[in-house]
Amino acid sequence: MTKENRLQIIPLGGLGEIGKNTTAIRYNDQILIIDAGLAFPDDDMLGVDLVIPDYTYLIENKHLILGILITHGHEDHIGGLPYLLRHLNVPIFGTRLAIGLIQYKLTEAKLGQVTTQIIQPRDTIKLGSFTIDFINVSHSIPGAVGLAIHSPLGTIVHTGDFKLDHTPVSGGILDLPKFSELGDSGVLCLMSDSTNVERTGFTKSERLVGENIDKAFAESEGRIIFASFASNVNRLQQAITSAARYHRKVATVGRSMINVVSIAAELGYLDVPEGTLVDVDEAMRLPGNEVCILTTGSQGEPMAALTRMANHNHRQISIYPGDTVILSASPIPGNERAVSRNIDQLFKLGAKVIYESISGMHVSGHASEEELKLMLSMVKPKYFIPVHGEYRMLMKHAELAVELGIPRENIFVAETGNVIEFTSQGAKFAENVTAGRVFIDGLGIGDIGNSVMKDRTLLSQDGILIIILTINSVTNTILAGPDIVTRGFVYVRESNLMLDEVKAITKQTIARSLQQGIHETAVLQNRVRDVVSRHLYDKTKRRPMIIPIFQEV
Repeated sequence: MTKENRLQIIPLGGLGEIGKNTTAIRYNDQILIIDAGLAFPDDDMLGVDLVIPDYTYLIENKHLILGILITHGHEDHIGGLPYLLRHLNVPIFGTRLAIGLIQYKLTEAKLGQVTTQIIQPRDTIKLGSFTIDFINVSHSIPGAVGLAIHSPLGTIVHTGDFKLDHTPVSGGILDLPKFSELGDSGVLCLMSDSTNVERTGFTKSERLVGENIDKAFAESEGRIIFASFASNVNRLQQAITSAARYHRKVATVGRSMINVVSIAAELGYLDVPEGTLVDVDEAMRLPGNEVCILTTGSQGEPMAALTRMANHNHRQISIYPGDTVILSASPIPGNERAVSRNIDQLFKLGAKVIYESISGMHVSGHASEEELKLMLSMVKPKYFIPVHGEYRMLMKHAELAVELGIPRENIFVAETGNVIEFTSQGAKFAENVTAGRVFIDGLGIGDIGNSVMKDRTLLSQDGILIIILTINSVTNTILAGPDIVTRGFVYVRESNLMLDEVKAITKQTIARSLQQGIHETAVLQNRVRDVVSRHLYDKTKRRPMIIPIFQEV
């Protein structure tokens, strides 16, 4: 009996969350990967630097993978590549800027032997049973594309991140004719960006921000510190253009800002007039009205350059009265407090701060409700999967699709690890694959999990109390201790009575247990931990992490 052909869409990140966008497309025994992004940690991920998808499914099936298709060069679409490519050796396809940014990452990660291929919008490539069309879209970075993936069972259209911008800063506008042509030819499934689905109307053009930037540069008399996402190349272009117009030199601060500006300028995606770029030390010697600093830190990241400036501990740059700080980005959900804290601190230092909520210094790079409706109407898919967004956004996007006539049963609001399977008989959810989050902490990749994060949360909330003692294993008596060490729980000098009670309770518990014939160290430790924990909670309503350390001699 002939095996039935199956086409599967397998999201490994980017659904029910913002970031780590990664999707596998599988036809029988051939797999394509769309993007390999990362996410930045939430407030409760203490100590975590980055978050990447769980790549178990891809590693287990690496012999089936034909290549990785990159929609654009933002971190939430390419940031996971250095970690994924430690396990795979497959070609990467992307536009010139995306490949330039990727090659820098791979060189930095000492993964220089990866094959990359530069494509242009309207290019078509063939990989196995798949034929892939690359489609120009407008976004906040040049070289963004959508994808039409043609398979023997039908065409999947993936929009990538997009918006309808009739006056883009760089690149062409959204390729409406191509999307319409695909819709007329018949599309099996549309996967569409949901990030801005909660915003009504249309997303404003990037050029409107340029007008506001230019006005701010014209009116500023001192130094200008311009903070934005380093990868928002279109925004950086407008800042550089205004700086040159008003005879300001431009210096870059922050590792990612320095790298992106250098790569984008080298590849021709940034038009930087000769002599405009200078190093920071030279900029610091110039009069304030001749200086513009492009910096990272628009999201209030603790170690980013702008945050260190706000806290007066940046090695090269301090904020002084008369400086103008422009925040040209809106806070990612969860970063609002950190951003507000930085703004307050910058005001205290005497700077004039221009920020998005009152200034028009930022517009989104993502489609709002009316643009999403337009995409659905052009592509006319049989099936629809909303992608790139938190769960409520996916649900809202699904409702839009229902309003436009797509049957509810043909809409799949999926989660990471779900498998949407297409056959000649129709579409359904199939058996899930392994998926989830992997934490990057320093050089560690995935070596901390939920139990470690739970411990870190406990330590951050109630501190730690360590009980140290020595037991004579022959006489079953306590030779030394118990000694108490505590951090982040109570101020020891004011809590001697309570800590003496802990010592007494520990001695009583050990003595009672030894009399009962219990000598195993692990059992003794657990008994002490339980008794002391109850006592401290009764006294303080707090639950510090309790670590008994018992030594037998």
